Amino acid sequence: MSAYVPGLEGVVAAQTAISLVDGANGRLVYRGYVIADLAEDMSFEEVAHLLWYGRLPTRAELDALTLEMAGSRRLTPASVATLKALPKDSDPMDVLRSVVSVQGVEHRLSKPTIPLAIHATASFPTILAGFHRRQQGLEPVKSRADLAHAANYLYMLNGKESSPELVRALNTYLVLLADHGMNASTFTARVIASTDSDIASCLVGAIAALKGPAHGGAPSQVMDQLEQIGTPENAEHWMREARQRKIRFMGFGHRVYRTYDPRAKILKAMCERLNPTFYALASKVEETALAILHEEHPERPQATNVEFYSAGVLQAIGLPKEFFPPTFAVSRAAGWTAHVLEQVANNRLIRPQSEYIGPEPRKPVPLAERG
Repeated sequence: MSAYVPGLEGVVAAQTAISLVDGANGRLVYRGYVIADLAEDMSFEEVAHLLWYGRLPTRAELDALTLEMAGSRRLTPASVATLKALPKDSDPMDVLRSVVSVQGVEHRLSKPTIPLAIHATASFPTILAGFHRRQQGLEPVKSRADLAHAANYLYMLNGKESSPELVRALNTYLVLLADHGMNASTFTARVIASTDSDIASCLVGAIAALKGPAHGGAPSQVMDQLEQIGTPENAEHWMREARQRKIRFMGFGHRVYRTYDPRAKILKAMCERLNPTFYALASKVEETALAILHEEHPERPQATNVEFYSAGVLQAIGLPKEFFPPTFAVSRAAGWTAHVLEQVANNRLIRPQSEYIGPEPRKPVPLAERG
């Protein structure tokens, strides 16, 4: 039996051609392309095509995918009914998980395929925008086929077109977060796929894993902490007091990266441009947090991760903080489905072992003798 490794840290659980996370050198690569090159001017649709098909699309292929995604945004009748039935104060991640599950029932989805991956990815913004509108007492906004994925998401949320700058910002965010190796939610999706389950089940499991504050829930918690700190001048006092109370700094440290997260570099520059008030506070908090973390553990390098400046970018785009985690899911749907497809293409049931640490074999005591 192999040695027990807590959290499976460092354990290779799969081979993948989808993305490379180089923690030592701070690199993220999608199918051979460095993330900074893709984030610069690629659309989310181009990157989704890359993840699903293994290559960047031609113009004709991109047009076809864009058209197919636009035609896959409509929700099923039962999905619409579910959106209306759920309490308005529901966590948007719970809403997304529930409606994706209902879609799986209504579509009677079977073995994962690229068309099903496209349909699922295209539907996420419709679910979230519809729920957001309902929370505000407004009717849902019908999607527009002439708008790309990022632009249409903002249009359905707000009922009007957003500025090109904000659309570009959301598109870049979606590209940056589309995949990231064998993270907790992707591993969950692959485990479910390995049982020959349907694609909706894989996505429901992935969404459930992403909801956790140790994974996709962190950006909204970054915002919570920054709101408590309030001003750059208060940063050091608040943060040193927080450490005395064993409070974790949100947005710092990563299980893989031992240097600055390459996605965080791009988001930091975007945040400085789009959200200068947030940036003034966040940059001071970042400086203070890294200094304190280094004081505490000089032997353990910790750097800013993707969640920290994601919060400022998503706030600038106009998203409520409750919609930060599900917008992460809007992006990661492309990666999740790509991994599900890769898993089923060369499948073997994922079945690790556990190391028993309970009592030695013993005889049961009769009930009458147990007191």
